[in-house]
Amino acid sequence: METDTVTIELPTQLYTQLQELAADEQSDPTQVLVRLLTSAMQQRPPSRPSTRAFQRILERATDLGVTDLAEQHDHYLYGVEKQ
Repeated sequence: METDTVTIELPTQLYTQLQELAADEQSDPTQVLVRLLTSAMQQRPPSRPSTRAFQRILERATDLGVTDLAEQHDHYLYGVEKQ
């Protein structure tokens, strides 16, 4: 069986740690990386599918040009003067 080859660039410090971990396990760095990635993917919670209602909201969303909503929410919700 032939496998595809993919090149991944890692920061030097991370690659050094990967090599050290592989040496401790007396394994190949590629095998350690595959094991770590497989484990991480299994622990990841499944993504929740979008509901139809949420999809409809996204389709109707309009950019109102408000750039300070988080800071001035009282102004937009209750008419309080901007701070």
